[in-house]
Amino acid sequence: MDRRTYTFVVASAAFLFFYLSLRAFVVPPQQPQDEQVADQAAAVADAETADAPGEGSTSSQQVLSAAEGDQEAAAGVDSTAGETQWFTIGSMDPADNQNLLITFRNRGGAVERVELTTRDEDGAFAYRRVDTKSGYLGYFAGETAAEVDGVQVNVVGPGTPAALAVASGGEKGIQVGDVIMAIGATPVTTPADIEQALKKSKPGQKVTIEVARGGTAGAAAPILFDATLSEHPLDLIRLAEHGGDDKIAGNLSRLSFLLTLEQVGRKSIATGKRWLPSIGDPEDQFWTASVSKAADGSETIRLETTIGTKAMSAIGGQPVRMTRSFTIHPGSYVVDMDVEVTNIGDTPQDLAMRLEGPNGITPEGWWYSNKISPNFSGAAARDAVYRTTADGHGLISGVTLLKEERKNPKDPFYGIFAADSSEAARDLKYIGVDAQYFAVAFMPPEGKTSVGSFARASAMIVADESKIEKHKERAINTSFFLNGKTIQVPAGQGFQQSLQVYAGPKEPDLLANHGIGDFVYYGWFSFFSSLLSGLLHILQSVVGNYAIAIILLTVIVRGCMFPLSRNAAVNAQRMQELAPEMKKIAEKYKDDMEGRLKAQQALQKRVGFNPLAGCLPMFLQLPIFMGLYRALSVDIDLRQKPLWDPNGWASNLAAPDQFLFWADWMPDFIAGRGTGWLGPYLNILPIFVVVLFITQQKLFMPPATDEQTAMTQKVMTIMTLFMGLFFFRVPAGLCIYFIASSLWGIGERLLVKKTLPKGKHFDLDGDGDVIDAVATKKDSGKKSLAEKLLEQVHAKEPETQVERPSKRKRPPQNKKKK
Repeated sequence: MDRRTYTFVVASAAFLFFYLSLRAFVVPPQQPQDEQVADQAAAVADAETADAPGEGSTSSQQVLSAAEGDQEAAAGVDSTAGETQWFTIGSMDPADNQNLLITFRNRGGAVERVELTTRDEDGAFAYRRVDTKSGYLGYFAGETAAEVDGVQVNVVGPGTPAALAVASGGEKGIQVGDVIMAIGATPVTTPADIEQALKKSKPGQKVTIEVARGGTAGAAAPILFDATLSEHPLDLIRLAEHGGDDKIAGNLSRLSFLLTLEQVGRKSIATGKRWLPSIGDPEDQFWTASVSKAADGSETIRLETTIGTKAMSAIGGQPVRMTRSFTIHPGSYVVDMDVEVTNIGDTPQDLAMRLEGPNGITPEGWWYSNKISPNFSGAAARDAVYRTTADGHGLISGVTLLKEERKNPKDPFYGIFAADSSEAARDLKYIGVDAQYFAVAFMPPEGKTSVGSFARASAMIVADESKIEKHKERAINTSFFLNGKTIQVPAGQGFQQSLQVYAGPKEPDLLANHGIGDFVYYGWFSFFSSLLSGLLHILQSVVGNYAIAIILLTVIVRGCMFPLSRNAAVNAQRMQELAPEMKKIAEKYKDDMEGRLKAQQALQKRVGFNPLAGCLPMFLQLPIFMGLYRALSVDIDLRQKPLWDPNGWASNLAAPDQFLFWADWMPDFIAGRGTGWLGPYLNILPIFVVVLFITQQKLFMPPATDEQTAMTQKVMTIMTLFMGLFFFRVPAGLCIYFIASSLWGIGERLLVKKTLPKGKHFDLDGDGDVIDAVATKKDSGKKSLAEKLLEQVHAKEPETQVERPSKRKRPPQNKKKK
């Protein structure tokens, strides 16, 4: 059939349903009628040559309905009613070389889920979920089935274990519309049952899945599929209801990248609201969808909807068509997003759009992670970040946004810039949501330096603030929105907005290539952090294990600092040896603080002891220590890297070692997530750290010279124990550093104690008194150095009555009888 004949057939069908006639009466055609019919025919032809439904494509009817959107709008068809469907682009199949698997929902026309599917050199997921070790079958967007006891499958991602499952009869892959009735011997009736049935499974394990195809068990015998479970890929974006153990009451489930009209004529979205009342919640707007794949492996989903006469006339507007597309490319974390708004009315309209950002970013480890923030107010698990020419890089904490909503619930949005802001303040370089190790951000399109022309940017929370529990504020769901500039759009014309979305890991080099390198923030000691992080990676490439690399890095750093550390150790040793003589002076001058100070200073000067000499090495080591601490805290390469066993104890050096889960039998104030002092796991490495700290303190702390010193030392011991509360949730990699550093310090002090040069400055006589370095043992017993120094002080200041201390008398000794 040639093109003209095909056009005639489609045109005849259109006349039969009165669409073209209705459009002629209500809305003038956007283009000549014969061209429009030809476009519809082309759409149908494209659909007929596309992949079959269920393999990432849509049916011809879906594409045809998209082409007929203008007619539906003119007829006042309600676009907030329809059948909810799910679509995917990307793949988990390593052969497809895709880094992303994105799930879309046509109700809302936006993103429901983003999974990172990058593989490492061993074929495993480069970024998997670290809060679970169970096997993964796939994401189904499941719903409880109406006709059968089971869970209806609404989406199956390519390359997932469910898509690769094989039945005994030869059928391959669970399909959309199937009902999962059981997994193994466990019946399944709700989506939560699937997770529970797989809770004790392991990656690589084979499971049997009982499926009713066609939605009914009576139509045919159930099909038994065998599937090999995989690891859980990291779900970078997920609905709050799918949060697993990190689910927080109060966080709302909402699609990401929602689109709606911000202004129609003189009517704009009210302060503190998210949509125009007549148009309604953008999550209730139905979109038609079509998926296509190019020869280079890139995949595109195109979504289209029409806001019809009924909704627009209520605010003095005319029908508007909105079209958007998302395109991903093999081996990339960047998504190309294009938006088009078209006026399909018969008069010009003033229009502006509102584009929401991502939400539901993984809150991974929010109860133990410690993000470093450029703000004194700190950071949450998810924060809004941006860069403008005027402000530079900025971070708005999720906790700050929560406080803002509680403070002013009528206008809870945190303004970044507004329409009346300066041009530099509105020159947006990027904006996104930042997590501990991952980020999702809007970036300029290829070849541009700014994200686009926007009139307003605001950050917000996606949560019911009244339900967020105390001590769980850091896990608040965070997002933002952008308002486009108001544009007068002539009838039949529209405007476009293009940008790129980065959705991936916070790898420094990768972020720098996209101009968002500031997402990785080390703080004040970034130079040392970058240097030590680079050295750590070199060591790991040699030894093949990050735990061993951390130990070697500690040895290298402490070895380079050995001269300064040795001087500090020598100084501490001499202070310890001077302690008895200092105690004598303190006892002699109990009521004379000035006399005691002068006598102590004179003693220290005579023997060449500088009490501040031990502080200098500490100050010099501080930048290195803090740099190493922050390098280990920020470096994503430590994430999901094990101490030795990927599925055993301390399998993630970026998290606590999690030796034993005790939240089930420990009180909430101890083991609660966020609410507990220690967290839901018993950790072993922090206990080792505290024990070594106390050991160092006991071994090398000089004896107390008075009651005040004794009290100070007791307080230090108690403070060390309390430090264990902080270290209890420190990542295992940092604990390994502290353990290695403490063992080095103990060995260093013992070595210094054995090699301390006797008599260089002072020594102790048989009575424990300090003697001059040039004095002989013969006359050392006659008069202590303290007595000589006090006499000198008294001679130089005759007006000050200083009483010469008497020699210490030895207590009488009882001789043993033979």
